[in-house]
Amino acid sequence: MNIVILAAGMGKRMRSDVPKVLHKIAGKSLVNHVLDTARGLSPASLVVIYGHGGQQVPTALAADDVSFAKQEPQLGTGHAVQQALPFVNDALPTLILAGDVPLTKLSSLQSLVTAAGNDKLGILTVDLSDPTGYGRIVRVDGKISEIVEHKDATPAQHAINEVNTGIMIMPTTKLKQWLSTLSNNNAQGEYYLTDVIAKAVADGVELVSAQPDAEWETLGVNSKTQLAQLERLYQQNQAAVLLENGVTLLDPARIDIRGTLVCGRDVTIDVGCIFEGHVTIGDGVHIGAYSIIKDATIANNASIKPYCHIDESSVGAAAQIGPYARLRPGAELANDVHIGNFVEVKKSQIGAFSKANHLAYIGDATIGERVNVGAGTITCNYDGVNKFRTVIEDDAFIGSDSQLIAPVTVGKGATLGAGTTLSKDAPAGQLTVSRAKQVSVPGWQRPVKKK
Repeated sequence: MNIVILAAGMGKRMRSDVPKVLHKIAGKSLVNHVLDTARGLSPASLVVIYGHGGQQVPTALAADDVSFAKQEPQLGTGHAVQQALPFVNDALPTLILAGDVPLTKLSSLQSLVTAAGNDKLGILTVDLSDPTGYGRIVRVDGKISEIVEHKDATPAQHAINEVNTGIMIMPTTKLKQWLSTLSNNNAQGEYYLTDVIAKAVADGVELVSAQPDAEWETLGVNSKTQLAQLERLYQQNQAAVLLENGVTLLDPARIDIRGTLVCGRDVTIDVGCIFEGHVTIGDGVHIGAYSIIKDATIANNASIKPYCHIDESSVGAAAQIGPYARLRPGAELANDVHIGNFVEVKKSQIGAFSKANHLAYIGDATIGERVNVGAGTITCNYDGVNKFRTVIEDDAFIGSDSQLIAPVTVGKGATLGAGTTLSKDAPAGQLTVSRAKQVSVPGWQRPVKKK
C-alpha cells in the first residue's frame, strides 16, 4: 500500500516554535511513533506531508524510505493529501495516518487494512463518551453514509458517540477523483478529507470500519497537557507489559522507558528509574531508585544502587554499582566488580573482582583482576590536547589520593603508597611511593580568627 502521514499543522496550542509533530513522547517525536508503526506494514511508498516549521520536519525525519510533500498554505486535510498524490502508486490503496496520533497499534491498522482490501473505503472509528470536537460517523441502516465535522453537525448528530479517528484507507484512483472535486464550503473554509465519504457512497464504493482495542490508540495531541497525558498512558502500557513478564516494579506509575527495555527473570526496579535507548537487564538484577540507564547491558545478579547514571556501558554478573556512581560511554565492567559512591568510569575496562569504592575517576584505563583503587584516586588521562591510557595489572593496590599520569603502567601485584603521583611505570610486586619527607614544625601556631 501507499501510506500518507499528515504532519503539516502548526499546533498553536502547543505554544512552541517546534512543529507539533516533533514534540516527544518517551523520547521519540510523535510523528516518529507513527512512522515506526507505519513501517510495520511494509508500505510501497511512505509520504510525510509537512508545512509549518519549514524544513524542521524533513530534517528530523530524513530517511531513504520517506518522501516529503510540502503543504503551503494549509487548506485542510483534503488539500494536504492532494500534495502526496505525485508520490503514490495508483495501483495500490492509500492509507492515511495523522502525525499527531502516536499510540495507534500495528494490529489495529492491520485490521483496518484487511477489512478494506483493495477496493473498499475503510475508516478506523472509535466510540467516545465525550465526542466533542470530533467528526461524527453517520450511519444509515448500519452502513456509514457520511462523516460530519463537529462544527457542521446538527444537534442530533452531536449526540452520536462514534467518531472518525482520521485514519482511513481507500483505492488511490478513486481518492484522486474525489479529491479533485472537493469543496471548501463549510464553517472552516477548508477542504475536508472526510468529504470523500459522501462521494464514495455516491459512487457505490463499499464503506467498512474497524475499531482499535483501546480508546487511547486514537488520541491525538493538541496541547502540552494532552502530550503529558499521552506520555503517562504510554508509560503505563510499558509498565503493564513488564509486570506481565514477571518484572517487579515497586511503583508502576514511576518508571519511564524511552526506548527498549528487555528484562530477564526476577528483576526488581525501584521508583523513578529512566531507561533510554536499548537496555538489557539479566536475571536477578536489582535497579535502585532514580537511576538513569541508557544503551547498556546489565548482567545477571548485578546490583545497581540508587542514583546511578549508566550510559553506553556494560556491567558484569554480580557487580555492585553505586550509589551515586557514573558509568560513562565505554565502561566495561567484568564479574563482581564494585564501583562505589561518587566514582566515575569512562572508556575503561575493569577486570573481575576489582574495586573502586569511593570518590575516584577512572578514565581511559585498563584495570586487571583483583585490583583495589583507593579513595580519591584519579587517572590523569588528558594533557590538554591528547588522551592517554593507564594500565593497572592484576592484584595491584592503589593507595588513596593517588594520581596516575598517563601513559603509565602499574605492574602486577604492585602497591602505590597513599598520595603517590605516578609519572613513571611502577614495577610489579614492589611498593612505589612519591611524596615529600614528612616534617613536623615545632612551635607552629594555628591561625586564630580575627575579631
